[in-house]
Amino acid sequence: MPRIILIGPPGCGKSTVGQALADKLDCQFVDTDSVVEQEYGHTISDIFVDEGEAFFRDLEYKALEDSLQIPDCALALGGGAPISQRAQDLLSQCNSPIIFLDVSLAVAAPRVGFNRDRPLLLGNPRAQWQELAQTRRPIYESLATETIKVDGMSVEELVTMIAEKI
Repeated sequence: MPRIILIGPPGCGKSTVGQALADKLDCQFVDTDSVVEQEYGHTISDIFVDEGEAFFRDLEYKALEDSLQIPDCALALGGGAPISQRAQDLLSQCNSPIIFLDVSLAVAAPRVGFNRDRPLLLGNPRAQWQELAQTRRPIYESLATETIKVDGMSVEELVTMIAEKI
């Protein structure tokens, strides 16, 4: 099992904090979005466009399953990875701490950039992000063993706080 799992909406810092945390803990960093891209050989955006969301979600679930078998790693899940019921069931059986990195739209917006590489944020990106965050929040909260509001915190502060918790 991973040493720690990070969840949250796009722009909350899962990848950045996860890598820094892995460096501090001297363990491997795994990001399910990167796993999907490496395994399938295409960007997530291209997978969405070429194959559709359902196909991507199947790849994402497989990446989650595989990543949960990596011992002693810092694992960052794509924003939608824990949303399906089968993913929630899998994560609820996991003994690893699950940290929900909670972020406001004001902080997430400049990080995400709301560009075309985020297929679920096409159209009105801010409204889409807000809707996704509100829909997913109860799931993130139900899975999390700890919630951290990341607004106003540096990566170093977050890493220190999370490392102390585990």
